[in-house]
Amino acid sequence: MKRITLWLAAAAFAGASSLAAAQDIKIAHIYGKTGPFEAYAKQTQAGLTMGLEYATGGTMQVLGRKIVVIEKDDQLKPDIAKSALAAAYGDDKVDLAIGPTSSASALAMLPVAEEYKKILLVEPAVADSITGERWNRYVFRTGRSSSQDAIAAAVATPQDAQIAMLAQDYAFGRDGVKALKDALAAVGSKAKVVHEEYVPQATTDFTAPAQRMFDALKDKPGSRIIGIIWAGPHPLAKIADLKPERFNIALAPGGNILPVMKTWKQFAGIEGAIYYYYGFPKNKVNDWMVSEYKKRFAGAPPDFFVAGGMSAGIAIVEAIKKAGGTDTEKLIAAMAGMSFETPKGTMTFRTEDHQAMQAMYQFRIKKAQADEWDLLELVREIKPGEIPVPVRNKR
Repeated sequence: MKRITLWLAAAAFAGASSLAAAQDIKIAHIYGKTGPFEAYAKQTQAGLTMGLEYATGGTMQVLGRKIVVIEKDDQLKPDIAKSALAAAYGDDKVDLAIGPTSSASALAMLPVAEEYKKILLVEPAVADSITGERWNRYVFRTGRSSSQDAIAAAVATPQDAQIAMLAQDYAFGRDGVKALKDALAAVGSKAKVVHEEYVPQATTDFTAPAQRMFDALKDKPGSRIIGIIWAGPHPLAKIADLKPERFNIALAPGGNILPVMKTWKQFAGIEGAIYYYYGFPKNKVNDWMVSEYKKRFAGAPPDFFVAGGMSAGIAIVEAIKKAGGTDTEKLIAAMAGMSFETPKGTMTFRTEDHQAMQAMYQFRIKKAQADEWDLLELVREIKPGEIPVPVRNKR
């Protein structure tokens, strides 16, 4: 009898433990922890953790359930990203997933979310096709799209500009250039892209593509601009070394991570558009993130992938609260059209394609910098309503 009682007690304890584990909210974070975008990935992971913490008031619980984040490294390889997501949904039984860093990985992951009928919140991959022709109803995105980048850039571009574009030869680069051309038309700009250069992601010698861009622009009327869409070590300085000013050509690099922009002091006065810079937004979420990040990371301010990761974490918590749990269909209903507060201010998931509509910023590189991170001055905030991103999913 004693043995039976002990067995029943052990079984009851095991059952209780299993029930407790079943109550955990399991989230997969799939991102490029290793590879050339490692810096971006680390920032996203830090921001995601801070977002979950902020949105739960430090408890890391929602509706009385503990949040458990399962991290997976896709090494920026689409096949690994695809199998990692399938394993997360199928083996780990996660409720939803966040990621990845690379657009190529994201595109490989989208059909997996549809197959398993589970949410994939895309952050920070940028390609338009993620919420365009490759989209499905299980896909949401807090990260900005190529079109949001492009329309912000178009707003900041002189009307008489003749533009040559330099981009990496994969989805991020090609989508970015296409988006800029569409954006110039969308905002009614007279500026025009007259030349496009696509180079391998690992390119380090820009002499030949730069010469082709110089040749395409040097006899054009109006403002002559080389626009750069780039992920990873940035080619701005190398292009500048080839002296485009000989042909009255200006460079427009777009925003980048802080360690990259820290090397741009010699380009003071250059303007562009950026997704986030820690000193621009004025709201309590950003104030908290900047303050906490500096405490945790030796006084360094948060970069824009931190802001993106935090936005994703907040969105997930708010969605689970609104849905009353993690049932996928209830989450989709809760998230479509949902507004939530982020370090960038209010974001709203557009009902048609689940893209988060959000502000962007026009910046100018500062001439007088107070410290190593005092890099940019705000020209103006570009409101979500000024960024008419086309709905491209055709569904």
